Amino acid sequence: MDEGHEIGRRLREIRSWRQMTLKATAELAGLSFGYLGRLERGDQPITKRSTLEALANTLRVSPTELTGKPWAPTDPVGADAHAALAAIETALEEYELGIDPGVAIRPWPELAADVERLCDLQHVHADYAAQGQLAPVLLGELHATYVRDPQHRRDALLGLVHCYSSACTTTKRLGGRGLPLLAVRMAQQCAQELDSPEWTGYTIWLRSEAAGELSRTRQYARSVAAAEDLSRALDDPNVTQTYGMLHLSAALAAAAQGDRDTATTHLDEAQTIANRMEVEVGGFARLWFGRTNVGIWRTSLLTELGEGPKVAEAARSVHPELIPSPSRQAEFYIDLGRAMLTEPATRDRGLSALLHAEKLATQRVRNDVFVREAVGDLLRRARRDAGSRELRGLAWRMGVAPAG
Repeated sequence: MDEGHEIGRRLREIRSWRQMTLKATAELAGLSFGYLGRLERGDQPITKRSTLEALANTLRVSPTELTGKPWAPTDPVGADAHAALAAIETALEEYELGIDPGVAIRPWPELAADVERLCDLQHVHADYAAQGQLAPVLLGELHATYVRDPQHRRDALLGLVHCYSSACTTTKRLGGRGLPLLAVRMAQQCAQELDSPEWTGYTIWLRSEAAGELSRTRQYARSVAAAEDLSRALDDPNVTQTYGMLHLSAALAAAAQGDRDTATTHLDEAQTIANRMEVEVGGFARLWFGRTNVGIWRTSLLTELGEGPKVAEAARSVHPELIPSPSRQAEFYIDLGRAMLTEPATRDRGLSALLHAEKLATQRVRNDVFVREAVGDLLRRARRDAGSRELRGLAWRMGVAPAG
């Protein structure tokens, strides 16, 4: 079980392996000497992507080397999810577009129903275990359908985009290093065959989700270029929603680099586009783009920029329940909870927000590195009185144990 300061331990081990001093590492990462020392000792959590990624870049490792993903599961569902990584990896290696995998295929209505079910498992419930069981089977059948059934070739391509999107998200959350990018590149190949601007834009957005942490500058450039390409077809509602999501991706890339002004510019553009929509929540690709989702992103970006008090203020006007997705609602409460945990006066409310997020999307919460950091830090602060029962329960379910 993680003792609540594993990132600090890995930081220290990798820095020593690189034969870098604490002072040199801090300077290259743009951090203070004292702050890095506290991170390594486990006295302070990492709360922002920018910090994690700056340290990973300085030490020339992937961020997952610091987070320690994949983490050992603590329950049967978590164990099933991690076991599914092997099945997804095998499917990503076995199947290629245009090559018949030789598997039996069901009638198209049955396949279409399972594609819809997979989309719900991904975008509504964040059920990684169930996705890991369904996606590999569907990938084989859809590749076979693409080759053998000209009548449903385009349907199969769209189904493959969804399957590879699911594989990307599942492997990303569970720490299958290298697999998310492989999955998203397969999705991009299928989108190119579809010759559809909105689906091409979707896969570019998905690539940012899969590998943005490896290069925020590339994520930003790619998102902006794709949004510019789509700007000529904003009369199409699906294109409009994809365009808005790409601006949100650009805002995140800027925020992760500490560029507040640029992040605000793209967030404001997404807000302008959302305000023009006739509906509060769009349905394209279950991205849920619209005014509510922009509000959720604003909360997330303020958390990333370290503006704790402003997070609670911004969150008051957001109604996440308007989005028909418990997992998306959970992401709102994750960021709200993390921000509130930074202030002693609001820590109880922050913990309540995280517990509510766990009820909405258990696997999503338990596989979030920043939630683990926040819970581990809160547990360390409370160890003298053993912490609250709710806190100890959440920590145990996440596999986080108190240090000391």
